[in-house]
Amino acid sequence: MRRILSVMLFSLMLISCADAGVRKYRLEVIAEYPHDTDSYTQGLFFNDGQMYESTGEHGNSTFRKVELETGKALERLNFDRKYFVEGSVMLEGNLYILTWESRLAFIYDAETLEYKSTWKYPREGWGLTTDGRQLIASDGSAYLYFMDERFGLDRKQLVTIEGRPVRWLNELEYIDGRIWANVYTSDEIVIINPKNGKVEGVIDCTGLLPYSLRTSDTDVLNGIAYDSRTEKIYLTGKNWPRLYEVRLVENK
Repeated sequence: MRRILSVMLFSLMLISCADAGVRKYRLEVIAEYPHDTDSYTQGLFFNDGQMYESTGEHGNSTFRKVELETGKALERLNFDRKYFVEGSVMLEGNLYILTWESRLAFIYDAETLEYKSTWKYPREGWGLTTDGRQLIASDGSAYLYFMDERFGLDRKQLVTIEGRPVRWLNELEYIDGRIWANVYTSDEIVIINPKNGKVEGVIDCTGLLPYSLRTSDTDVLNGIAYDSRTEKIYLTGKNWPRLYEVRLVENK
């Protein structure tokens, strides 16, 4: 996707510059599961206890219904090589899938995964989640976009830490009234108050995937999923061989 040195430099500032009001966390791994190393993870979420994943890259973009215990795709949608699939989410019986630069969004039936329609999308597609009422998207900037089910913009919210914009917001997940966002190319996840855009927590995910499991194809941390039925949180990355169930531990 986009490999930009300034992103990495900015991400290093998140934890070191966070003020006293921003909580800082590390991870405890509770369990680990296989993850398909062919999955360039762009979107990851649960719906009714079932995990789903959208994957990117031209010629390898997919949407998958995934078996948690094995990492295998139970069902799979393949996309034309002209599309670079990004974030995905289900809301009110529909599956929404963004594309990166095509400025198109696809809608499918959430239960059958049958195609329903294609919509013009007004910006680059990156991350996508929902609060159960609206679609919430990122575009790699410091903004989050709150939209209706037909991508009509209700509002956009600047995300800040210490009053400074947090750029490169990528994959998103809505957890307990807050939005979690991967910061692209970094090992940090930020926890955002959706009402004012302020970062309330920063999660240091450094070392989540051991070096012993990395190869030349291993890419960055990206993929946050929350199973509301079990209240469990899962993380993975692009072409990672593992998916991790994690718990937050606050730094004192």
